[in-house]
Amino acid sequence: MGHLSSMFNVLARSFSLRKVKNNGNGDGREAADVMVKDAKKNEMILRSSGYVNVDGSKNFAAVCSRRGEKGVNQDCCIVWEGFGCQADMMFCGIFDGHGSWGHFVAKKVRDSMPSSLLSNWQETLAQCSLDPDINLESDKKHQRFNIWKHSYLKTCAAVDQELEQHRRIDSFSSGTTALTIVRQGELIFVANVGDSRAVLATTGEDGSLVPVQLTVDFKPNVPQEAERILQCKGRVFCLNDEPGVHRVWLPDADSPGLAMSRAFGDYCVKDFGLISVPEVTQRHITSKDQFVVLATDGVWDVITNQAAVEIVSSTPDKAKAAKRLVQSAVQAWKRKRKGIAMDDISAICLFFHSSPSSQQVHAASSPK
Repeated sequence: MGHLSSMFNVLARSFSLRKVKNNGNGDGREAADVMVKDAKKNEMILRSSGYVNVDGSKNFAAVCSRRGEKGVNQDCCIVWEGFGCQADMMFCGIFDGHGSWGHFVAKKVRDSMPSSLLSNWQETLAQCSLDPDINLESDKKHQRFNIWKHSYLKTCAAVDQELEQHRRIDSFSSGTTALTIVRQGELIFVANVGDSRAVLATTGEDGSLVPVQLTVDFKPNVPQEAERILQCKGRVFCLNDEPGVHRVWLPDADSPGLAMSRAFGDYCVKDFGLISVPEVTQRHITSKDQFVVLATDGVWDVITNQAAVEIVSSTPDKAKAAKRLVQSAVQAWKRKRKGIAMDDISAICLFFHSSPSSQQVHAASSPK
């Protein structure tokens, strides 16, 4: 049945080798959790500032996260090379927590999402391969996208439900955004919940790098978001001392004042327009596409898409690209936002055409 079915066969063998019965999604999640443990053991997962460069892979990922001036760092990241035991797959995610429990919520979603997505992807792929009405060979690109979109939608719903039922994390008035990418061969699948942003750097006709924004910043004043919130009886407005910063409020109370319209957690406003449904898109990577930057709003509040692309591309050492972007954002905060407490600032730079080298997963201490 071609490449799609062969991927399923490889993944199925990986599951069976671990002697996990395939009696439902729970068992699939258990097998996915085993894969996470194996990936950690084999140093294929990075959850801190550093870089990932694995032998034979086209990918090179640099990661950096810096605490702002509001307390504990509520941003967190993950890079998983060889996602799902697939040599041509990589998972990257960046999460921006908010509220008093935001750092716990962000880490919980970061830790839950990869294995849940992997389990749902395997289940969806299996169902499609057995469905006589679906021809996986007829339109591989379209079928792949549908499989990943369905998997992401199911995953985000499950993760948000798990979070609500978690006994040790109070996410009633705390939450997190989530921006993730799966690279599968020459395709990338992007799923966004919140106001973090993914920007692709591609080569223009004149040879210069051009930024292409891959995601929408889901702020409450985005027309489709505002319409949904208002229909659900929520309110959207700016505070007098924050002109231009639109927030989500309860119908009859000036709280919680969320600056994004999609997030995990924040159950106090889930009935009033806030959702955790991701926008899922795909892009075919060509030789003109050089890298993609995933960053929290701490970067994009002070750095333009063009400036970010120029900063990353002009960094001689790829391993330091994310760190240099974060440092540039810190300096921009000091220049542009005097008197305003600096936000947490985090970035992942995923390069598409890395030259082969020895396996390296290098974790660095987070800059203070």
